[in-house]
Amino acid sequence: MTVGVREQPRGADSPRPRPGARPGLVGWLTGLAVLAGVGYRLWLLLHAAPPTNSDEATMGLAALHIARGEGFPVWFYGQQYMGTLEAYLAAPVFALAGGPSLLGLRLPTLALYALFLLLAWRLTLRLTGDRWFGLLVVTLLALGSDRIVKNQLIAGGGYPEMNAAGAALALLAVDLATGRPGRRSADAGRPGGRTADAARPGRRLARWGAWGFLAGLMLWVDPLVLPYVAATGAVLVVFCRRELWGAAGALLGAAAALGAAPLLLHSLLTGRNPLHAVLAASGANASAGWPDRLHGGLVLGPGLGMGFCAPGQCATWQLWWALALPLLLAIGAATAWRALRIPGPAGPAAVGPDAVSPRVAAAARLALVLAAVATLGAYTVSSSAGLTPVESSRYLSCLLISLPALLWPVWTVARHGLRPAAIGRRGVGSTLARSVAVVLLAATLGTAAHATWRAAETVPATQAAEARHTELVGTLQQLGVRHVRAGYWTCNRLTFASAEQVVCAVVDDTLRPGFDRYPAYRREVDSAAAPAWVAPAGSPLAEVLDERQRVAPGSLDLVTIEGWRIYLPR
Repeated sequence: MTVGVREQPRGADSPRPRPGARPGLVGWLTGLAVLAGVGYRLWLLLHAAPPTNSDEATMGLAALHIARGEGFPVWFYGQQYMGTLEAYLAAPVFALAGGPSLLGLRLPTLALYALFLLLAWRLTLRLTGDRWFGLLVVTLLALGSDRIVKNQLIAGGGYPEMNAAGAALALLAVDLATGRPGRRSADAGRPGGRTADAARPGRRLARWGAWGFLAGLMLWVDPLVLPYVAATGAVLVVFCRRELWGAAGALLGAAAALGAAPLLLHSLLTGRNPLHAVLAASGANASAGWPDRLHGGLVLGPGLGMGFCAPGQCATWQLWWALALPLLLAIGAATAWRALRIPGPAGPAAVGPDAVSPRVAAAARLALVLAAVATLGAYTVSSSAGLTPVESSRYLSCLLISLPALLWPVWTVARHGLRPAAIGRRGVGSTLARSVAVVLLAATLGTAAHATWRAAETVPATQAAEARHTELVGTLQQLGVRHVRAGYWTCNRLTFASAEQVVCAVVDDTLRPGFDRYPAYRREVDSAAAPAWVAPAGSPLAEVLDERQRVAPGSLDLVTIEGWRIYLPR
């Protein structure tokens, strides 16, 4: 006796649309969910949320330099990894707007989120054919906890573009595997017919090129998405390996080299291996105990990284997702593998634009599950999971790409129950399984909605803090201050907010030189006659400067505004 999802006719895993069928109510609801997700995030941006920081300002400064033609950085300033794609996307916005702004820096990330939402919806339809399930996935992705909206909207390097790229790679792989040449067409209406891709080789080659370019581009931008590159690439190898020996493989390789060109050229010119920098950033050179790694990676990580926790913390009741995720990964992998082993028809089992072979759909779902396992495993074994588990949960951002594959078995049980052979004649087991599945889906939506509400509650405080920072910039300009020294989390944010009218050099809490991501700023400040000091009120740096005033009265003039202290040398 075995337990599993109820048997369905061959091809039930593939879409079953009718020619000319209209989406009706579910289409309208899906559109509203998309608008709600984008609208919520636009509202956040208009209220200066989520809060910015100096790392995001560093990307903004790179965009400013690109817009002015003063520099074209390959890497995030101050390091040899994480490409500056976000800066190149924001540079035209700055040029058109006549200057930098936080909103202008984030508009491209908002567009990337909207693209991810549409790609995830399309991918869900291709993998399952169920529009109501597509609505569920879009609704979940429209919600946004504190960690989720930070990953999606803050232009801090890599995170906003990874999910869109990963979903696009999966969708392209499904389309290429479904429409491979030599396959009998499901919609041609005649034996021996060929797929639309086979009939239009130019479109198919374009898809091969797009997959290769995206894979190479993400290798430059952020290697965190590489498990999804490898998993979707495996789908192509399994279903299209003969084609890869020809023009398609050559085009894919050339496009990948083009996408990764900034990384490759920089490595050739400097002789540096970017992999070493990535390993160092991941915590490979640090040490954290295995209990801390396992707790940060497997207990805190899933809830924080996938949007089920309040800002900056996970309440005990929100940790239930840490138990659910391993089960969903195991069930998703098992059901996809089982469906993959069932012999399927030569082509899609249904007619329509979403038609996908059951075996291709199963392989793609398995690939998404395995990519999620690899992402979670790599994060758990890293020291980052043990040393900084709350902030480092951003490394699990890509898990949202796998959401359709994780929830599909639960949705199927909620709608159809278990196989009769596994539950007996009375169907008590099926009723229980459906109830558990419905509760799980409801809990997923409810927990994500609660985390979204808690994140929205922080917006007034974030807006007030941004207003205080704006006042700081205006005060410095009124005082005629051009050069300052401040802490790391103050410096580049101040320089970006003032469009480089105020230049800052980093100091630590003992007034010694700190880490300047853009060394030119330090050189300019060091050559200035009398740089000022800026410190948040109540910070260790402010206490050191206050003590300096007490030891040497009259050496500094103090100007205070809400939240900030400005020390002017006499």
